[in-house]
Amino acid sequence: FVHTIFALPFAFIGAVIGSFVVNHDWPTWWQILWITLAMAGARNAAMALNRLIDKQIDKENPRTALRALPAGLLKEKEVVLFIIASFVLLFVSAYQLNMLAVQLLPIAVFFLVFYSYTKRFTWACHLILGITDGLAPLGGYVAVTGTIDWIGLLLFATVGLWIAGFDIIYSCQDHEYDREKGLHSIPSQFGVKKALWIARVLHVLTVAGFVALWYMTDLGMWYLIGIIASTLILIYEHTLVSEKDLSKVNTAFSMNGILSVLVFVFTLIDLVVK
Repeated sequence: FVHTIFALPFAFIGAVIGSFVVNHDWPTWWQILWITLAMAGARNAAMALNRLIDKQIDKENPRTALRALPAGLLKEKEVVLFIIASFVLLFVSAYQLNMLAVQLLPIAVFFLVFYSYTKRFTWACHLILGITDGLAPLGGYVAVTGTIDWIGLLLFATVGLWIAGFDIIYSCQDHEYDREKGLHSIPSQFGVKKALWIARVLHVLTVAGFVALWYMTDLGMWYLIGIIASTLILIYEHTLVSEKDLSKVNTAFSMNGILSVLVFVFTLIDLVVK
């Protein structure tokens, strides 16, 4: 549930922007309810799958050895039941929204499952995670509009780049373990210094995406203020970590929860003012 905060505000952003651009109105409370439940189902299924699939890897990594499954606090059967229940919630929620949401559901489920295996064969696993979480704003957009257009795709790409960037930063703390165990990541493949530069480039593109969204829609001053504030948060996030000091990686990681809420709040203020 804690990790949902990264993606849920952007699902709401996709919903409110999509509703205003296409429907010229607010999304209904009914739509907001089922978007929230769909996000809870998707995010919890993804997190539980990741923990289940990576159980042995987590058990051998000192940083993750105390997680519930490797520590024996949960049984695999319990986690499987939780995953099934989460996917059922996702399907029911999509069905309550519109048929396009249902038709696109297999793509979402594929990436939710596929991501957890990618570190075993490609350093591009961070980008796959970006695609997976980028489906949140696109899902919110589709939920209220029943369509996919360039604005929805721009939201998808922007959030995907942001997620991939901070996942690279987070994975820097495991670069030695990943290299030793033959696991793939950008830090283990290219080194921490280059990985942090790649993360910076992805976050520059993230800001460019948010600005492009401002140009493509009727969003105004308040949205732009939110993007400026979010840019400052990203800059601060990158000042917390370096090749020689990764002690503040978790602090940098937590900045992203603040960023997602901030962008949503200022987007909402902008649309309320309009």
